[in-house]
Amino acid sequence: MSQYNRNWSAEVTTIYQRIGGKEFFVELVRRFYDRVTKDPLLRPLYPEDLQPAKARLAGFLAQYWGGPPEYSQERGHPRLRQRHMSFRIGQQERDAWVAHMAAAVDSMDIPRYEVAALKDYFERTATLMINQSQ
Repeated sequence: MSQYNRNWSAEVTTIYQRIGGKEFFVELVRRFYDRVTKDPLLRPLYPEDLQPAKARLAGFLAQYWGGPPEYSQERGHPRLRQRHMSFRIGQQERDAWVAHMAAAVDSMDIPRYEVAALKDYFERTATLMINQSQ
């Protein structure tokens, strides 16, 4: 039997599975918004009631990182840039958002390589949301 014809059984796991599923993202988002509520630059960008925004962000992140497609079933395609166009997002807002999300990620008990993947995604995606020059 050729070495290339072996039946390899490798279980593929997602970040969603490895770091704790939906509960991880709910807690990450809670910690993120705890910081946002105290930020004079970012807080005005959010509605008074943060619960819907928290649920949407946690649902989106859970789906993005390999969880069930509940976000898309509820809200359709994420269209992140389009959904954020009504908010004034410049470099300062982007940097503040990333700093709060990075602090929230750092406060969670997950492996360093998962931290790196999450932070890289948040930094790149936040940069894509910039729609204003300073």
